[in-house]
Amino acid sequence: MSDLPMKEQRVTKQRVAISAAMDTLDDFVSTQELHRLLHEQGTPVSLATTYRILASMAEEGLLDSLRNGEGEAVYRRCNATSHHHHLLCRNCGKTVEIEAPAVESWAARIAADNGFTQVQHTVEIYGLCPECSAA
Repeated sequence: MSDLPMKEQRVTKQRVAISAAMDTLDDFVSTQELHRLLHEQGTPVSLATTYRILASMAEEGLLDSLRNGEGEAVYRRCNATSHHHHLLCRNCGKTVEIEAPAVESWAARIAADNGFTQVQHTVEIYGLCPECSAA
């Protein structure tokens, strides 16, 4: 997370609808998938607004955001309350949240060694989960 101050967000009908929809989902969802779900539920939110709100919620730490195998951003309600990373199965999409203190120390040291401040990072490890490896 950044040490920069958070920009206060207006609470709009669209933001409330997107937040409520994210509460009902257990897995990562793309912006277009969420947009389709909202419209199926009769919630009129433009695709551009959906993109903007999801990005904003991820920036605020309310959602996890990562890139799927196709490079598309996907989002999920954040289950962990602290900074964390993900293991992702390339085959089935299973995601495991992990804490990695060694990664945190490494990132802080590399940033400091190079004079960087207010550093952010993400680590996503792709592989095959035990079930897909066994198949």
